[in-house]
Amino acid sequence: MSETTSPADARLPELVRSAREAMGRAYAPYSKFRVGAALVGRDGSVTQGCNVENAAYPSSICAERGALMAAVAAGVRRFDLLVLATESDDPAPPCGQCRQMLVEFAPSLPIVSVTRSGREQRWSLAELLPSAFIPTFLPPE
Repeated sequence: MSETTSPADARLPELVRSAREAMGRAYAPYSKFRVGAALVGRDGSVTQGCNVENAAYPSSICAERGALMAAVAAGVRRFDLLVLATESDDPAPPCGQCRQMLVEFAPSLPIVSVTRSGREQRWSLAELLPSAFIPTFLPPE
């Protein structure tokens, strides 16, 4: 477990509430695994996301990617912290697909995951996705 901190850490109680609020709006009738996310922009903005499942499973979207897409659509592209909330007994990190999407914008993003009982775990995105595939690997234009 990392002791990763960020300027947004002072707002952690507010951000946990925001992630839990988003989790309450999740649509997870198939997995029953509701997730909420609060993504903090460098500008201090907070964008919420929740998982939205679909009967055609690959069409589902995770809370983290939902928050990221909404933030980018609002013009925010630099991030200081991601807070996740789940009903799980153990803190859950972002899935691989979410990690890959997030690394594009914040390779060292601090992540805090909290459970329904208040257990907390922290990582940096760099810890969770070492040797990430990033834009510098693409051929020059």
